[in-house]
Amino acid sequence: MNTVQEVEIRKLDISDYEELKNSMLDAYTDMSLHYWKKTQISNLISLFPEGQLAVVVDGKVVGTALSIIVDYKKFGDQHTFQQITNQETFTTHDPQGNVLYGIEVFIHPDFRGLRLGRRLYDARKEICENLNLESIVFGGRIPNYHKHSDKLSPKEYIHKVKHKEIHDPVLAFQLSNDFYVKRVIRDYAPEDTESKSFAILLKWDNIYYAEPETSNRGSVRLGLVQWQMRNYGTMEGLFEQVEFFVDAVSAYQSDFVLFPEFFNAPLMAVFNHLNEAGAIRELAKFSSEIKDRFSSLAISYNVNIITGSMPVIQNGKIYNCGFLCHRSGKVETYEKIHCTPDEVRYWGMYGGNKVEVFDTDCGKIGILICYDVEFPELSRILATKGMEILFVPFLTDTQNGYARVRNCAQSRAIENECYVAIAGSVGNLPKVHNMDIQFAQSAVFTPCDFAFPTNGIKAEATPNTEMILIADVDLALLSHLNKYGSVRNLKDRRLDLYQINYGPPTL
Repeated sequence: MNTVQEVEIRKLDISDYEELKNSMLDAYTDMSLHYWKKTQISNLISLFPEGQLAVVVDGKVVGTALSIIVDYKKFGDQHTFQQITNQETFTTHDPQGNVLYGIEVFIHPDFRGLRLGRRLYDARKEICENLNLESIVFGGRIPNYHKHSDKLSPKEYIHKVKHKEIHDPVLAFQLSNDFYVKRVIRDYAPEDTESKSFAILLKWDNIYYAEPETSNRGSVRLGLVQWQMRNYGTMEGLFEQVEFFVDAVSAYQSDFVLFPEFFNAPLMAVFNHLNEAGAIRELAKFSSEIKDRFSSLAISYNVNIITGSMPVIQNGKIYNCGFLCHRSGKVETYEKIHCTPDEVRYWGMYGGNKVEVFDTDCGKIGILICYDVEFPELSRILATKGMEILFVPFLTDTQNGYARVRNCAQSRAIENECYVAIAGSVGNLPKVHNMDIQFAQSAVFTPCDFAFPTNGIKAEATPNTEMILIADVDLALLSHLNKYGSVRNLKDRRLDLYQINYGPPTL
C-alpha cells in the first residue's frame, strides 16, 4: 500500500456507491453475493443521511459505517437482523427512537491497520451524543467461531476472546472500542456461516444522554365531528359551523379534532347545473382557502385539526386530499391512495402515492381516507413506521358501505396494535349530484386485550345524528400491549415468509 496522504470521515453520498461496492466485495470475500444494493444505500441516505458514514483515503472510499435509529423497546435484545431492518427495507428507522443501531461497518483489507475502523466508531459515538440517543447497539459477527464451535459454546468463546486466549478480529476490536457484551443471539444472520449464525449483541452507553421532557398528560384526547350535510350557502356559512365544532372540541381540551371526508360538499350546490366532473373541479377552487382557514383555527384554538378531505387539483389532475393542521402552525398533506369506482367514473379522480406517518406533539399518527382503510397493507406500512393512532375520515351513503369502513377500521386497530378513530357525515344533500344521502356512526376503536374494552370499542356516536364524540386514549397501553399482550400481532409476524414493502415493485 502506498503512503497515505489524507484520511477523511464524511457523510456517504450515493455517488460513492461503485467505490463502496468494490470495497465491500474485497472486504467480504466469503459473502461476495451478499452486498448492499444501490437502492438500499440510496434508501438509507434518504432516511437518515447523517447516520451513513464513509471513510475516504486519498479520495477513495475504502470503508463505511451504516446505521439507523430504532425505538428499541419494540424489538428487545432477542431479535434478528431481518427483524431490526424489516427485511433490509429500513422502515424500522424511527427519528424519534432512542437507540442508534449499527447495521454495517467494514474497511477495505488493503487499508486495515490504519485505525480507520476506530475513526468510524468514534464518529458514530459523536452522532449518538449529538442526537441525544441512549446508546449504540448492534449484532457483531464472530468470524473465527467456526474454527472452535465443535469444542466451545459461544459463551466460552467470548470468554476466551476477552482473555486473549483466542483471537477474533471483529469481537476483539469492538471490545477495545468500549462496547460490552449484552447477550448471544441465535440465528441472527443465517447466511453468516463463519459465525455459525450467531451474533454477539454489543452496546455502548451514551453517558451524556438526558431523558427528554415528557408531557404530564397520561392520555391523548380525540374529538370527532359527526358532520351534518346541509346547504350552507357560502364559505362563511360553512366555516361558521366549522368554527363552532372546533370551539366545542377545544373547550374539552382535545388534542385532535377530526372532520369527515368531503365535509365541504355542500358548496357544490351552486354548481349543480354542471356535470359531476365540472362541479367537483369548481369545489376544488375552495381548497386552498379552506386549508388556510383551518390552519388559523388550529393555532387560535390550540388543537391539531385533521381536515377530513376535499378535492385538490395538481398539474391538471384531481385528487382527494386533506390537511393536518398542527396547532404549532405547521401544515402537512395526506392523500387518498385508492379512489372508489364512483370517484373515478363521475369525477375523474386519481389516487395519490404518499403513505406516511406524521409526527405530532401527541405521538405518531397515520391518516387514511375512507376506502383506503379497506386495504390492510396501508395501515401495516404505517404501523411499521411507528403509528399509534390512525384517523379515518369517511363518507358513506348506505349502511353496507358504512359497515365496510367500520369493520375494516376495527380490524386495523387489532392487527396493528393501535387506536383507530373514524368520523363521517350524516344527513342529505338533495341539490348536489352524487352526494344525495349519507350514513355514519363515528367511533374510536382499540385493540382487544385486557387493558382495553372487551369489544374493542372505546366510544361511538349516535348513528345518523349531528354531534361530537370525545374520547381519551392512552398511548402507554400500546407499548405494554406490544411487549406483554395476550397476542402480539406485530412481533409475531412471520417475516421469514412474507413482508410488505412500500414503493413500486422491483422488476
